[in-house]
Amino acid sequence: MRGSDRVQGSMFSYVSLESRIPADHPLRSMREMVDAALKRMSRRFSRLYPDHGRPSIPPERLLRALLLQVLYSIRSERQLMEQLEYNLLFRWFVGLGIDDRVWVPTVFTKNRDRLLEGEVAEAFFAEVLGQGREAGLLSSEHFTVDGTLIEAWASQKSFQRAGQKSRNDSDDDPGNPTVDFRGEKRSNETHASTTDPDARLARKKGQTSQLAYMGHLLTENRNGLIVSAMLTEADGYAERLAALEMIDDVAGAHRITLGADKGFDTDDFVAGCRERNVTPHVAQNTTNRASRIDDRTVRHAGYAISQRRRKRIEECFGWMKTIGGMRKTRHKGTERVGWMFIFTAAAYNLVRMRNLREAPA
Repeated sequence: MRGSDRVQGSMFSYVSLESRIPADHPLRSMREMVDAALKRMSRRFSRLYPDHGRPSIPPERLLRALLLQVLYSIRSERQLMEQLEYNLLFRWFVGLGIDDRVWVPTVFTKNRDRLLEGEVAEAFFAEVLGQGREAGLLSSEHFTVDGTLIEAWASQKSFQRAGQKSRNDSDDDPGNPTVDFRGEKRSNETHASTTDPDARLARKKGQTSQLAYMGHLLTENRNGLIVSAMLTEADGYAERLAALEMIDDVAGAHRITLGADKGFDTDDFVAGCRERNVTPHVAQNTTNRASRIDDRTVRHAGYAISQRRRKRIEECFGWMKTIGGMRKTRHKGTERVGWMFIFTAAAYNLVRMRNLREAPA
C-alpha cells in the first residue's frame, strides 16, 4: 500500500533529544570527555563573570558550540547559529533544549571574546590532555616538533608601507582596487598589513609569499597526541625558538628524544636541546655543509624510529587545516588566532583519543 505524503503537524513531541542520538554516535564519548574537562574548569569560569547583572551564555555551552564549529568545519558563527536552530544533534551536544532559543551571532561572538581573557583555550587543552595522560595514551620520553604557516585573514593589497595612505592604482572598483606591486621591494621591516597588523609576510620554499602566522606543535610519539601548541608571528627563527620553549614543558631529569625535520639541524637548536637533557633526533641536513647531528646519535636504532614517527605530526597539521579551519584563519590578531589554534589542537586530541578508546582490541 502506498504511503501518504500528507503532512500533519503535531503540537507536542514525546521523544527526547537524548533518545534521538544513537548510542554509538562518536559525539557521545566525546561529550563525556568534554563535560569532564569543563567541570574541572568551573572555578575558572566563575572568575570571569561578575556576581550580578543579566545572565550571559553559559561558558560550557559556548565552548561546546565552538567545538562543533571546529569538528564540522563550519565557516562562521552565523552559520553555526543556523545549524543550532534546526540540527537536533548540535542542540543535544551543546546542551540546548528543543524549544530553547538560539543566540544572536553577534552576542555569541562577544561572549566568545570574553574567554580570551581567562586563557580558557590553554586550560581546556590541558584538561583534555590530562585525560589522555590518565588513560596511559601519552609517551613521556619520545616527542616530535614542527611548525607550519597559517594564512592570515588579510590580502596582499593590505600590505602597505608604514604611514602610507591606501593605494588605488585604478578606478575600476574603489572597494576592491587593482594594485600593482611590481618593482616595489616589500618587507616586514618597512610594510605592515592595514587589515591585520600582526600578520607577517612569509613563504615556504617553492611557494608564493603570503601574509601569515606560524603555528607550532609538540607531539608525543606513542599515539601522535598533541602535547603543546602555540602560535607566533611568522619569522625565520620563530620555529626553532618556539620548539625550545615548548620542550621546556616536558623536559626534566630523565633524558628524552625530540624528532624534527632538516630545518632544525642548526647549531643553536641542537645545542639548546642538549642543554635541556634532550637528545635531538633531527633529520640530517647535508646540503652544502656538515650536519650538526653526528654518528653518536644516528647509529642508534631509536634515531631511525624517531625519523619514522616524526612524520605523524603532519597528520595533526593536516586535520587542523582541512577540518579545523586553520588553513586560513577567520580571526585577526595574534591573541585571537592563537586562542583558536590551541582550541583546535584540543579538538584534534578529543577526536584522536576517542578513536583510540573505541578501537577494537
